[in-house]
Amino acid sequence: MIGTLALIIGLSTLFFTYILTLIGVTNIVTMGLFIVVFNVAQWLFAPYLIGLMYRVRKVSRSEEPELYDMVERLSRKSSIRTPAIGIAQIPIPNAFAYGSPLSGTRVAVTTELLNKLETEEVEAVIGHELGHLKHRDVQIMMIVSILPALFYYVGYSLFWSAQYSRYGRRDERGNGSLMALIGLLSIFVYWVLTLFTLYLSRLREYYADRHSVSVVDQGARKLSEGLVKIVRSTERVRRHRPETGTLSSFKALFISDPDSSGRDLQDMSEINMVRPDRELVESYLRRRITAADKMVEIFSTHPNMIKRLRALQEL
Repeated sequence: MIGTLALIIGLSTLFFTYILTLIGVTNIVTMGLFIVVFNVAQWLFAPYLIGLMYRVRKVSRSEEPELYDMVERLSRKSSIRTPAIGIAQIPIPNAFAYGSPLSGTRVAVTTELLNKLETEEVEAVIGHELGHLKHRDVQIMMIVSILPALFYYVGYSLFWSAQYSRYGRRDERGNGSLMALIGLLSIFVYWVLTLFTLYLSRLREYYADRHSVSVVDQGARKLSEGLVKIVRSTERVRRHRPETGTLSSFKALFISDPDSSGRDLQDMSEINMVRPDRELVESYLRRRITAADKMVEIFSTHPNMIKRLRALQEL
């Protein structure tokens, strides 16, 4: 799934909490209202921020007729309105879908995706992104991301309020200790809910893959080969251009997690990457998923690549 705002909300959590503390907002109800309004505002305006960060340029049919026809045709098959189409000027092959009531729905592909992937593989990637729009993943992740943020803010506020009351004046009723305990429990709940949010993000990726298979002929094969090429090309770019690491800020948007490309590429290098597309995918499918892979996946927005490819084959 894309989780367009899940990562944005997470990155802004500490900063926003600090601002609220500086201005003296400690009332839980007031803080809760601040958080909800703040996160909804992020959802509404995030597409414009994303467009600026990734230098997304909206294209017309005359500029990219093949891409435009592809998105339009797959949108009809998906029974959704054709989103605005953009080209992102970033040096890694990837694609993402995003939007809000203010901006409308949008799909963007990078120039490198068009250069590195075959047309049929681009088609499967587009089908995946349209699956996110079809399933309203942007809205779903925005909603589920607010609750962990609320628990974090509440826990942070109660914990530090308890510390101030403990050192500032004697608390004869012991309320300071109780507040600190509730604060720590709230922060623990935040971490648990965050893990569930990441699990939901990975689950939505599977659903989007399934949607691509349903609207693209031989979609499982095309998407599998496209994902392998994305991983391979991404790591090659990151090795020669370390500054591309900053592109991971909104990695929940992408069809493939750029941060895991190095690990995925190491796996693929052991099975000879010069093989034909299909043979490379089949060799990758035979690999064993280690305990370390499973642990890393728990904290990832995207599924383990081997598990993802295996799920595609089952389709």
